[in-house]
Amino acid sequence: MNATIFSADRITHVKIVIIALVAAIVVVTVGINARITETGPVTARIWSDGPVVKAGKAINFSVHDDPVIR
Repeated sequence: MNATIFSADRITHVKIVIIALVAAIVVVTVGINARITETGPVTARIWSDGPVVKAGKAINFSVHDDPVIR
């Protein structure tokens, strides 16, 4: 195995690409399987048990700072 990436041969580059690909597959697999289940503690379900908020009356407003010329 070569010490620098610039003088490395083709096999060394292929090894690096294979290791990076395996690491990416591991990270994606862990990310897909890491999810919160409903059997966890109450703090894990706080997002789904929040209060219901209804929208109020619509308000129209505008900001007009230009001077009025008549």
